[in-house]
Amino acid sequence: MEKNPILLSTLSMDSDIPLYSQLVSIVKRNISAGTLNTGDLLPSEAELCKTFDISRSTVRQAIGALESEGLVVRKQGRGTFVAEPKVRRKTEMVYSFTSEISSMGMTPSSTLIEFEIIDPTPDIVKVLELNGTDSKVYRFVRIRHVDGEPLILETSFYPQYIYPKLTKELLQTHSFYSLLYEVGVIPANAVDSYEAVLMSRKEAEMLNSKPGSCGFFVQRRTFTESGMVYEFTQSLMRADRVKLDVFLHKDGVSFSRSVDKNN
Repeated sequence: MEKNPILLSTLSMDSDIPLYSQLVSIVKRNISAGTLNTGDLLPSEAELCKTFDISRSTVRQAIGALESEGLVVRKQGRGTFVAEPKVRRKTEMVYSFTSEISSMGMTPSSTLIEFEIIDPTPDIVKVLELNGTDSKVYRFVRIRHVDGEPLILETSFYPQYIYPKLTKELLQTHSFYSLLYEVGVIPANAVDSYEAVLMSRKEAEMLNSKPGSCGFFVQRRTFTESGMVYEFTQSLMRADRVKLDVFLHKDGVSFSRSVDKNN
């Protein structure tokens, strides 16, 4: 029988982050990454205690926190299961490339091209609402792959103060959203803007496309529950692989995004 992915992780006994909070983050990472799906059974309290060498009260505190967020559901006599998405609360991740692509039955991966800490330009100060602060900004560029094929060229900006110890090595081995969860930075909502563009030669080469190919240029600002802007991302997506469907209904407008497997 395949081992539950949660049991493949480790806790840091030297970290300032409480053990229960680290366990919560492990479960969230596995849900976001698609290694835990709706209806999957979590390890028992006894298994978690034995694997992580923690007390039963620590495990129960973690499960209680996950349950309060609507991410898991406890069933008497059967165990704890990953909850249906429709009952998950808005504290769940607004967007995750990994979970989005995994939910389509494809394999996501990323290549980090650039990582630097910069003094923000006036435009970045404005979009991240950094006026009156001296915060430096993380800037990193990644190529997002689907089944090994490049799909998105993504440039992201984050205020350094939200996670001061981020390094290139850490970003290459961890989801930044998962790291932010550990320090309480949780996305509540985001605003996207889409624009149809033509790729430059350099952009096309990086995305394995022909120069002049069509793409979607997407700009995103992400907010916490308190309204703080903590993320600004500019993404160039291959239009030959990405499809957008817009739904008009009496309560407003929504849309879904899909990726062509056959192209």
